[in-house]
Amino acid sequence: MKKLVILFLSIMLLTLGGCANKQGGTTPKAGELQTITIGLMPDVDSIPFIIAQEKGFFKEEGVSVNLKSFKSAVDRDSALQSGNLDGAISDMLAEAFYKEGGFDTVITSLSSGSYKLVINKDVAASSIPELKGKDIAISKNTIIEYVTDKMMVSSGLTPADINKVVIPQIPTRLEMLQNGKIAAATLPEPMASLAVHNGAKILNSSDQLGINPGVLVFTGKAAKDKEKEIAAMYRAYNKAIAYLAKEPMENYIDLLIEKGGFPAGVKGALVLPKYQKLAAPNEKDIADCIAWLQERQLIKKTYTYQDLVDAHFVR
Repeated sequence: MKKLVILFLSIMLLTLGGCANKQGGTTPKAGELQTITIGLMPDVDSIPFIIAQEKGFFKEEGVSVNLKSFKSAVDRDSALQSGNLDGAISDMLAEAFYKEGGFDTVITSLSSGSYKLVINKDVAASSIPELKGKDIAISKNTIIEYVTDKMMVSSGLTPADINKVVIPQIPTRLEMLQNGKIAAATLPEPMASLAVHNGAKILNSSDQLGINPGVLVFTGKAAKDKEKEIAAMYRAYNKAIAYLAKEPMENYIDLLIEKGGFPAGVKGALVLPKYQKLAAPNEKDIADCIAWLQERQLIKKTYTYQDLVDAHFVR
């Protein structure tokens, strides 16, 4: 009888251990997982990753994450396509471009970015229709131009009604706006908040439009070969979100300036989004981005949701 009890307890322990591993409840031991490298942009999407790194959440989950910062989408995409990154903060449009170019990547989740159209403090305009014929700084064929076009259409203008000035690097775009060299610019957070802190005005945003085309992408190879690492990264990311929800900003703002490449001026100006636990993209948002790209003949193929998204990491 005693032997039967011991055998029963042993089976129960093995079963419970298997369930914990299946549900991601067991943290891998140090050295069990490979390093993953992720590309960041100077926007609020990068903040949970920086916090997860600096507060030890990645380490707690047994994964080593190498974070690399970029100032423009072009530089980020080049690094991803050359094999220097496993994944990156990106957007739905970029994913379609990757696929069109024969580069194997997949969207694994939404991100929490926010994009705002801000005008120079000396420009006398209180609505988007008043920007007709004026210079607006963007990065071409990117999420920034997509959101800008959406803003124009929602306000009764067409994209052709404004003069788009192509400035790929986000810090340069902000600088030209603040120096009065352009009338307006579409900027991600926290650069938009910094512009407002220095006198600029917001006319519209992706939040107001109810669109969220920002995503996290990984190479197909990484999604296959580093599945455990990506799952561990997401667990750490969610810990960072919980931290940001309860921790006063003054306790980590200096860290963000140092590690995130944000200008010192964001101190006292930064406005964080309400970060959500990572989820799969909306199918309509994917379809709208594909339609926008095809209307401009930027891609030839019609990509489905299933072509672009692998949502199993966030289920």
